[in-house]
This record gives sequence, C-alpha cells and structure tokens, in this order.
Amino acid sequence: MNNIFDAIPDDVKNEIFNPLVDTNKIKIERIISKGHSSPESGWYDQDKNEWVLILKGEAILLFDDDSSIKLKTGDFINIAAHKKHRVEWTRPDSETIWLAVHY
Repeated sequence: MNNIFDAIPDDVKNEIFNPLVDTNKIKIERIISKGHSSPESGWYDQDKNEWVLILKGEAILLFDDDSSIKLKTGDFINIAAHKKHRVEWTRPDSETIWLAVHY
C-alpha cells in the first residue's frame, strides 16, 4: 500500500514525475510542481487523452487558442489528444500535486 502524499521532498528544484501505473493502454502519474511552468518554446501535443486532477495546490493551464483555465484543489479537466496545452503557472510558495491519467 502507498500514499499519494508520501515521499514529497522539501526542496522541489525540478518538477517531479512519478509513474504509478504505466502500461501500453494507460499511464497514471503523480506530478509535483512548485513554481514550475512549461518551457516557453513548446506545447504539449500528446497522442493520448489526459485527465488531470489537482490533489493539492493551484495551476493555470494555457491552450493554443489563447484560452486558459485556473485549477485549484479538487478541480479536474479532461484534455483531448492533440489539444495543445502548457502549464502557465503553479504556486511558487507550496507544492501543486497533480494526478494525471493518460489514456
């Protein structure tokens, strides 16, 4: 048995991606951000759908049509495959913990 909130380091210099389940059909991962955002030079353009839940913290997602959405603890969104998006902002003063399901 594991706990999604275990093993979170005090210093999150780089965004952390922890695969929890990874098969050819589904990938479930915990992501830990703290003031992180996507590189300015690119967009996520994924082959699979991505369902994302904010377990703790806040984030802003930006889409290539210039729309954005602010997510806070408990919020979730389903991002269709090939919907270009990026992480614009996460809280710099505390961790944002994501649960991402790629299917």
